[in-house]
Amino acid sequence: MKFCTYDAKQAGVVVDDKVYPVGAAMVAAGILKDGYTMVQVIEAMTGNPEAPACVDECVRSGDATPLDQVTLRAPIDNPTSLWAAAANYMDHRKEMESRMGGGHQELPDKDDHMSQDFLKPVSSIIGPGGTVIIPKVSHDVDFECELCVVIGKTARKVTEDEALDHVFGYTICWDISQRDPWGRGKQNTRNVRKGFDTFSPLGPWIVTRDEVPEPQDLSLSAWHNGEQVMTAHTSDMICGVRDHIRFLSNVVTLRPGDLITTGTPAGVHTLLDGDKLRGEIEKIGVMELNVKAEA
Repeated sequence: MKFCTYDAKQAGVVVDDKVYPVGAAMVAAGILKDGYTMVQVIEAMTGNPEAPACVDECVRSGDATPLDQVTLRAPIDNPTSLWAAAANYMDHRKEMESRMGGGHQELPDKDDHMSQDFLKPVSSIIGPGGTVIIPKVSHDVDFECELCVVIGKTARKVTEDEALDHVFGYTICWDISQRDPWGRGKQNTRNVRKGFDTFSPLGPWIVTRDEVPEPQDLSLSAWHNGEQVMTAHTSDMICGVRDHIRFLSNVVTLRPGDLITTGTPAGVHTLLDGDKLRGEIEKIGVMELNVKAEA
């Protein structure tokens, strides 16, 4: 299923270009309360056996709105954490060595590599069709298009074999990144450079795990002003989804709704006022963004 957030932060399921009001259905059934969040939807879907049955009944009812008549929001805007992988594709590592300087660095072992994972502020999240704002202070901002994992069940010290059992689904995350100032020749500045408002677009929805049986078998593409600039495959990740869940769950407790965005392939380009972005990940969907310079 494709779970979305739309209009006045309502939860829906998208089927055949129609949006079914599953959030309202779960409120009517007493599963959720008014004012619910997508995190609570996820908790219900993974912890309350009545919730999936309620969603199925809502879809069978046929009461739906055409997708083109709703406004999609970020599918989840209140995760307790948004973890991001650093330089998790070899071609992007080489690309950034050239763009940022510093020379070639040998690839560490997987845990050493994942120790560079960092947190992005939740306040940086925007939804599909949103506008990325280039801050006045920025001289060089680029984009990264990434597969993002949505945790469904609490995970603490899980193995790689157990990791996917804790996944609710997948979405697209754009990791917008300021490179100058505070990037070149600096250390430990990712949280700030990648944390500006609008720098974590998410969408267009969350595709549940059953529809993506193998997260390391997906094609990924991105277009910048109509030109295709990224073509990659998730099998090219240095550390895969299972690696990241295993590693992070041995550091912190991962909770329902937590996000792990898994890094970008090569193809990043500097953003300018008026630019258009389009990203697509196989089995998940397409997401478009606008770009505007801060007034």
